[in-house]
Amino acid sequence: MDYFSKPREACGLFGICGHTEAAKLSYFGLYALQHRGQESAGIAVIQDGSILAHKGMGLVSDVFGMPQLEQLKGRSAIGHVRYSTTGSSILNNAQPFVVHHRKKSYAVAHNGNLVNSQKLKRALEETGSIFQTTMDTEIVLHLLVKNLKLGFEEAVLKTMLKLKGAYSLILLTSRGEVIGAKDPNGFRPLCIGKLNGSYVLASETCALDLVGAEFVRELDPGEVVIISESGIKSLHPHKQTKRTFCIFEFIYFARPDSTIYGKNVYLTRKAHGRRLAAEAPIEADLVMPFPDSGTYAALGYSEASGIPFEIGMIRNHYVGRTFIQPTQSMRDFAVRVKLNPVKEVLKGKNIIIIEDSIIRGTTALTRVRTLRELGVKKIHMRVAGPPHRFPCHYGIDFSTKGELVATNKSVDELRRFLDLDSLYYLSLKGLLKSTGIEEPENHFCKACFDGNYPVKYGEEFSKDCLEG
Repeated sequence: MDYFSKPREACGLFGICGHTEAAKLSYFGLYALQHRGQESAGIAVIQDGSILAHKGMGLVSDVFGMPQLEQLKGRSAIGHVRYSTTGSSILNNAQPFVVHHRKKSYAVAHNGNLVNSQKLKRALEETGSIFQTTMDTEIVLHLLVKNLKLGFEEAVLKTMLKLKGAYSLILLTSRGEVIGAKDPNGFRPLCIGKLNGSYVLASETCALDLVGAEFVRELDPGEVVIISESGIKSLHPHKQTKRTFCIFEFIYFARPDSTIYGKNVYLTRKAHGRRLAAEAPIEADLVMPFPDSGTYAALGYSEASGIPFEIGMIRNHYVGRTFIQPTQSMRDFAVRVKLNPVKEVLKGKNIIIIEDSIIRGTTALTRVRTLRELGVKKIHMRVAGPPHRFPCHYGIDFSTKGELVATNKSVDELRRFLDLDSLYYLSLKGLLKSTGIEEPENHFCKACFDGNYPVKYGEEFSKDCLEG
């Protein structure tokens, strides 16, 4: 995957309550969720009645070694891997975010984007709050401590009711409780597992698999679970609303070995490819992905069409995401060094490239140019989702229309821009149908495709937003 050419999502979360190896299990859980955030990583644990955290910039393996993990002793822990969608990429904004208040400690790890964050922040500042970061995540703890006079459980519930937008989050208290919460629309995934009597929370089931935890269930939209060593309590403070799971989890974000919204991601992506083959058949010598993003849809397209599947480009797995091209005259080098074509497989052939998405188009253009120079005869592209024409306000990093190449170009104009012989996007109806979910039009957020935003954004400031 080209880290900078693809859309990036906010974060990956992991939490565990009541296990002697809580920090080490969190490390492995975050390792499994590394695809959800590669800018920073952190783990917070309960130690001697307070919260101790270690955070750093970079990958999980860069931030943690045995010395750091040995210091993080405790039976309850939460962890976080981050890509910044709100707040700059600096150590101060790394999570979990920890505060100490009246001899107690609290930590939070958050995945998503709060659409009323500025409104809440200004109101909190009016009442005396001092913010240490530029993250919307910090707002959660400010709200929590302001409501503690109501009792801890009521404070958690009231805090969740004030948050608007997309959030799955995990809280840790110095008493050892681990709290999981999901917004009432259910934009971002969060699941519960069990490991030898200990409860685990994770963004995806692949993290449960790695630590050997048994999948129990996903949190319901709007649900809050409070986990202690004595058990788990489920609360539903929100009014029931329409579920709008992020459809892009199936297309791109989630790991293929995960199960989200009750469906296996690998099989769902293959189903997208089969649907593409039905909607846009064409004769060709081979079907190929640009590894690794379109691989599983390409397998489905190949199976349905009978056209052989080939890995026509080989990915270099040893290129770091911070690779810097040496000179402007070598501006294509950063792309070429990550994927190299297999000349003997491709030269003189008619090929179908399967992509999961085209966001900015610059990387696809460079790769198509490479194939043309190689002597590929015809290049057809099939995309396993509709065109992205609208920005996301719920935690994906294309937040303006100007970042989306399909916003101002028709499909045919985009075909010519990318120098393709044909280009086809999977229809929205086909995408929803291939999820295998009953009545899918009532279950997914499709705003990046159709502009219908399920939660309002850009609300005006009002001083009474903390009341009620």
